[in-house]
Amino acid sequence: MVKKVVTKTVTKTVHEGGDTSKASIIDSGEKTVEEKKVPKKKKMTAREREELLIENFVGLQHAMTNLSVKFGSLSDNISKLLQVFEEAAKNFVSGGKSDDKDMLEKINALLDQNKTIAKGLVLMEGKLRGRSEAYEQEMPQPEERPRPKPLPHL
Repeated sequence: MVKKVVTKTVTKTVHEGGDTSKASIIDSGEKTVEEKKVPKKKKMTAREREELLIENFVGLQHAMTNLSVKFGSLSDNISKLLQVFEEAAKNFVSGGKSDDKDMLEKINALLDQNKTIAKGLVLMEGKLRGRSEAYEQEMPQPEERPRPKPLPHL
C-alpha cells in the first residue's frame, strides 16, 4: 500500500461578543492516508484460455462462412447483370433502327407543334402589350413624391 502525507490548513471563525475574527490554524500533524490500489485481474487458467480461443475461433469460422456465402451470391448477381448488358449490346448492334426512325418522326412532330405554339404566344403577347400601352396612355400619370429622408444613425 502507498501512504501519502497530508498537511491540513483549517480556518476557524471566532465570535467573541459581537467581534468576528478569523484565525488560521495550520495543523502540523502529519496524517497518512492509504490510497486504494486497483485490484489486479486474476490470471486465466490454461483451460479458460483454451475455451476462449476455441470460442473465438468458432465465431471467426462462422463469420468467414457468412462472408463466403455473400460473395457467392454477389458473383451470381454480377454475372446476371453482365448477361443483361450483353443482350442489350446485341440488340443495339443488330437492329432497332426502325424504332429510331419512328422516334425521330415523333420528336420532329413535337418540335413543329412547339414552334406553332411559340408563334401564337408571341402574337398574343404583342396584342396584350398594345392594349396595355394604350391603357397607360389614357390613365393620368401620378405625381412623383419626394423621397423621405434617411433615419439618422445612432
